[in-house]
Amino acid sequence: MHGDRATHAAGHAAGAGGGPPTWRPETLAVTAGRDESPGGPLNVPPTFASTFRDGDTVRYGRWDNPTWRALEDALGGLEGGAAVAFSCGQAATAAVLATLEPGTTVVHPADAYLGTRQALASRAARGWLGVRPVDVTDTAAVLDALEAADGPACLWLESPTNPTLGIADLPALLEAAERRGAVSVVDNTFATPLVQRPLAWGASVVVHSATKYLGGHSDLLLGMAVTADPDRHAALVAHRTEDGAIPGVMEAFLALRGLRTLPVRVQRQQETAATLAARLEEHPAVQRVRYPGLPSHPQHDRARAQMQGFGAVISFEVDGAGRADRVVAAVRLAVPTTSLGGVETTIERRARWAGDAHVAPGLLRLSVGLEHPEDLWADLSAALDRALEVPDRP
Repeated sequence: MHGDRATHAAGHAAGAGGGPPTWRPETLAVTAGRDESPGGPLNVPPTFASTFRDGDTVRYGRWDNPTWRALEDALGGLEGGAAVAFSCGQAATAAVLATLEPGTTVVHPADAYLGTRQALASRAARGWLGVRPVDVTDTAAVLDALEAADGPACLWLESPTNPTLGIADLPALLEAAERRGAVSVVDNTFATPLVQRPLAWGASVVVHSATKYLGGHSDLLLGMAVTADPDRHAALVAHRTEDGAIPGVMEAFLALRGLRTLPVRVQRQQETAATLAARLEEHPAVQRVRYPGLPSHPQHDRARAQMQGFGAVISFEVDGAGRADRVVAAVRLAVPTTSLGGVETTIERRARWAGDAHVAPGLLRLSVGLEHPEDLWADLSAALDRALEVPDRP
């Protein structure tokens, strides 16, 4: 059953049996995952049930749920594959790692999401996987690491990376992984399928923390894994069923509702991010701005070639942890917190976390929301001005 769903979802994303193949992501975000039965509700409602009567494919709430299906169909249509929903982004990551062969060497970004690096490190410590961190913006280094892996290999990518926003050459690296026979995974949380679709370049799996942009309103925890391979899809579903990392029904409903507005949210957030990034570069308190849309970004040309936009996260550096902390304390509109991707702008100093101690102590990650860009700039510039008033100390 699940393999058939994967094949159907991949075909539907290409236009087979559903809407015309010219449907664009903005249209798919609105139309995919709907029940088109005559007389049915326009929006798939949350189905609160642990047990179902015999006669349908759904029988028990740990196995499947119509609300999950709707969300999975919608994201699968956007990414070009079949999606599996999980209780959170970390659960989706764990499920993908669980489907790797024991002893697989995972080549991954040295500058990856902290939770991903922790998940890899714990499995490496138990001897389940090997790990090989690498600068994923250095294509030659990634290829060397992949070829040096002894036995089965997995290439785990982020692009942009979290939090330094490095851009990997996804088409080249995914093609190389396929030639090597390696499983390739792309965390597409920052970019979303509106900005890039890694399955089209040959990725084995795409993962999302749907807590972030897909849900978009900072009110749920949910993860997604998407693949165009029916067997891999079935393995992910089996892992979810056996380990019980299932999404909540209300969370799935809210994520699907959030997904409907993803295109307009991402477009506006990217536009504001571009404005703020350019202004931050000119502020005397800012030493460096990391944003793929700026010509000063070291992989700017690569980002332009492979992305449909540059995302809505900016990382910028001020002089030292003390000054960065003063900026965070001084903002009044941006929200000091650790998450991202919501309608509100959030800011944090990443090196405050022990696992991100390798990050520059004055690096601030800014997730740009939907507030007016001039209000955001007034808030940020005032906070930066105040931070300059007090000299930083070593």
